[in-house]
Amino acid sequence: MPVNAGLSFLIILVVALTTFCTRVVPFLVFPKGKKIPLVIEYLGKVLTPAVIGMLVVYCLKDTQVLTAPHGIPEGIAVLTVAVLHIWKRNNLLSIGAGTVLYMILIQTVF
Repeated sequence: MPVNAGLSFLIILVVALTTFCTRVVPFLVFPKGKKIPLVIEYLGKVLTPAVIGMLVVYCLKDTQVLTAPHGIPEGIAVLTVAVLHIWKRNNLLSIGAGTVLYMILIQTVF
């Protein structure tokens, strides 16, 4: 389906408004000075590691460990991400380097 300029503008506008609203709502619901409920504080602490864990499981779910290359490139990339993150505490560096290393390994080595 071809998309004309008007429809493209409308799509961009809706996406921008939706993004803006999702960014503003927490400030409206929890204004400065108002105590944040304990359940929200708890979710703020546990959701990030839970989401990262789910992404790791999703990324590794189709890894074939019984056939060559036996998950070796995935293992090397995961180990690289973990070591870099523990060492530098930089998400962009650790995930980026792990992704680049994985792509190099599967394209050239394995």
